[in-house]
Parts: sequence; structure tokens; C-alpha cells
Amino acid sequence: MFDDLFQLVRSHFGTDDFIPLHEPRFSDLDKEYVADAIDSTFVSSVGAYVDRFENELAEYVGAKRAVATVNGTSALQVALRLVRVQAGDEVLTQALTFIATANSIAYNDAHPVFLDVDRDTMGLSPDTVRSFLEEHAEKRDGGVCNTLSGRRISAIVPMHTFGHPVRIVELCALAEEWGIPVVEDAAEALGSTVQGKSCGIFGQVGVFSFNGNKTITCGGGGAIVTNNEVLADRAKHLTTTAKVPHRWEFEHDEMGYNYRMPNLNAALACAQLKQLDRLLADKRELAGEYRKFFKNVDWAEYANEPVGCRSNFWLNAIILSDIDCRDQFLEVSNDAGIMMRPIWKLMSELKMYSQCQCGPLENSQWLEKRVVNLPSSARKLV
Repeated sequence: MFDDLFQLVRSHFGTDDFIPLHEPRFSDLDKEYVADAIDSTFVSSVGAYVDRFENELAEYVGAKRAVATVNGTSALQVALRLVRVQAGDEVLTQALTFIATANSIAYNDAHPVFLDVDRDTMGLSPDTVRSFLEEHAEKRDGGVCNTLSGRRISAIVPMHTFGHPVRIVELCALAEEWGIPVVEDAAEALGSTVQGKSCGIFGQVGVFSFNGNKTITCGGGGAIVTNNEVLADRAKHLTTTAKVPHRWEFEHDEMGYNYRMPNLNAALACAQLKQLDRLLADKRELAGEYRKFFKNVDWAEYANEPVGCRSNFWLNAIILSDIDCRDQFLEVSNDAGIMMRPIWKLMSELKMYSQCQCGPLENSQWLEKRVVNLPSSARKLV
């Protein structure tokens, strides 16, 4: 019963060869910029393209500042430190997410608390966060404390799943009521907007990823964005090994990280950013084809962009009607040379996070059993 879908996918991409889930698209412009970086001999973390990419990314998303890093995970780790997440603290986040969200919290020696998502966004639910805080938190002189664990709740981290925006306006309003900073994991959401405003700039700090499977890529790469100049300066300092600027001395005033994006990667990132609108338009066209197709089938529902939002459709997703057919669907599609994959396992089901506190996870568990991603690459740049 899946043949019509396979035919649609092959027709869109125009090939009988293997179709990956999401592959990068490069043009002559990408090669030109990378060659220029090589010719400059500045290929490491110092170079003109790093500054250029930071400025152009900040302008694109509407942030005052951007700080480029080696990947999205490092960006999120540092972003949490910027808002003063400390060892022993707790961070509220969603159970249904890519593991980098949870790992970044653990890298700061903090404890993730896994809460439920909304079914329509597949992202952290403001209702669930509110219920958790009202039941298990209280304001004290040192901040907000979890009355069950005794630990300080120092941040809230929503993740925009597959580029579909969470109810970020409500989350930020709730967080402000409680005095808890929001760090947006917008790793998958470059180009997604809520009420015309870019994901990543609603909270105190946001992060993006430019990994090889993202909408635009520079091989690896990530970025921290913020409207707070003090936090931006600190982000740049921490990601540059906390080195005190000097013409020749090596003085470091705290523990920092060697997390700055190399100029070679930044050159590619600059070229990719120039082509982002073209890529987003092509991905929206594919999303439209999928949406139309799944209106006429009874075995799955298309996961569309939330009301009032504009998604980048990084990864298209469907929600299967029958959970018993998921593995069959994945086997048949991958055997046919069309890559499909299930959504992530819940973080609370992984060994290293199995002892973390959780709220009720009804929606997360429901989605985990049913969501499958479809091929979502943009077509080749010309």
C-alpha cells in the first residue's frame, strides 16, 4: 500500500537511485567561498569568514549578535552556562528530542527533568511545564527550587522538533513569571518563524546547528544567538578558550572551550546562508506535495506546521494510524532504496538518563510509537 508514496518521492527527486533522508546541496558558490578561504591560508578559528558569518546570521534571524561554534551541541552547552546553569542544578526540557539536548545539560553537570510535548508541535508543552512548576516548584531567595529534589531549576530548554516551532511565546511568558531563563534549542529550526519572528531569538539565548544533515550546512558548525551584548561577549570569550586578548601572551582567566568555528567552515556557511531562501522554498514545495498526498490515505497523517507558525520543514514527518505497521513501513521503504526513519527514543528510556525525574509523558510516548520521517532534501542547486 506504500507504492504510491514511493512513486511520489522518486518523481520529486527524479532518480531511481538511493534517496537519503536529508542530504546537503552545494553549488559553485560554495566551492568559490571555500577556495577563497583556502587561498587566504586562514583556515582555523581566525579569519574573515567567521566574523562575516556571525554578522550575516544575526541579521538573518533578527538577533543583535551571533557567535559561531564548532557544532550545535557545543553551542547549547555554552548557552546553558551563559544563563548560569551550574553543577547540581536542574533544567526542564522535553523527553522527545535528539540526545544533544540532554547531553548539553549533562555536560554542565546539571540534571535534565523530562516533561511532555504537545502533539501538534511535538515540542515542549507550556501546559506541562506550568503543571510541573505549580506542583513541584517554589520560589526561594536563590531562585526556583524543585521541592522533590531540593535542586535549583535554572533553565528551560524547548526544542523545535523537525523545525516545527513549539508554543514559544507561551513558554517564555511562563518562564518570565517564574524568573527562569529560556534557552531555545533551535538546532533544527533555521528559517522557521512564529508570528513572523525567527525561532531562536525568543529566549535569552538560542542555538542553531549546521551539521551535515541540516537545512544549510558547513560540515559541522553551530551558533549561539542573543540580543544580550554581555552574553554574546561572554559566549565569544568562553568559546575561545577564555583567553584574555593580548598580542602574544597566553593568559586564560577561567575554564573555557576550544569551540570556535574554523574559517574554512565559516566560508561554506556564508555561501550556504546566501542560498537558504531558495532551499526553504524548495522544501516547502515538497511539504505541499506530501500534505496533498496524505489527505487521501487512511494509514497516516501528515505532521503539518503549527497554526500561526511557518516551519522550515527540515524533516517531513507522518503519524502512522497503526503502530503495528511502523517497522513494516520502515523495512519496506528502506529495502526500496528510500530512506525513512522513526522519531527518537525518549530520553527517559535511555540508560544514562533513566533515573532522571519525569513528568507524565503521554503525548511523547504516543508520538514515539507513530512518527516516521520522510526524505526531505531540497532539490539540487543550479
